[in-house]
Amino acid sequence: MTSTVKDIMDSIVDLNADGIWDSVETVATIDAVVEKVPRTDDDWKQIRRHSVAIMEASNLLLMPGRRIAAPGQKADDDRIDLRPEEIEALVKKDPAQWATLARGLHDAGLLNRTAAESKDLKKLFEAGEALDTACENCHKKYWYRDDPTLYSLDPKKLPVAEAPATDKK
Repeated sequence: MTSTVKDIMDSIVDLNADGIWDSVETVATIDAVVEKVPRTDDDWKQIRRHSVAIMEASNLLLMPGRRIAAPGQKADDDRIDLRPEEIEALVKKDPAQWATLARGLHDAGLLNRTAAESKDLKKLFEAGEALDTACENCHKKYWYRDDPTLYSLDPKKLPVAEAPATDKK
C-alpha cells in the first residue's frame, strides 16, 4: 500500500519543518535570553537534510492516485478541519492548484537548502518564513474549514454565548 498524504505530512513534512524551525529560536528565562542558531557544520548539515526531505516530500505529494488518508480515517476535529474525503474532492476538482501548492512547498525547501549550504542565518530566517507560508497556503485551501470563526483567536470573531437569565425577586 502506498502512503497517504496524511502519512507524508505526519512522517516527513511536519517532522522536517519542525527541524528547520526549531534550529533557530530565542528562549527567555528569568536568568537570561538564550539564542539558538546553527553554529557548526553539523548544525547546517542537519538543516540541509531537513530541507531535502521537504523538497522530496513535495514530489511524493504529486504522485498520481495518492489518497489523502486511509479509508475510515477521520479529521482530528471536523469542526475545524475538513474531512479527508472533502480534501480529496477538492484536490480532484483542481489538481493544478494542488500541484502549484506542492511546488510552493518544494520551493520553500529549496530556499532552506540554499540557506543551509551558504550558512546564511538571515536567509535561513527568510526561508523558514517561506516554508511557513507554503504550509499555510495549502492548509487554507485544503485543510481548514471556510468559516474562520471556528478557529480564530480574535475575540471579535468568536460566537458570544448568552448569559443565562436569572430570577431576581
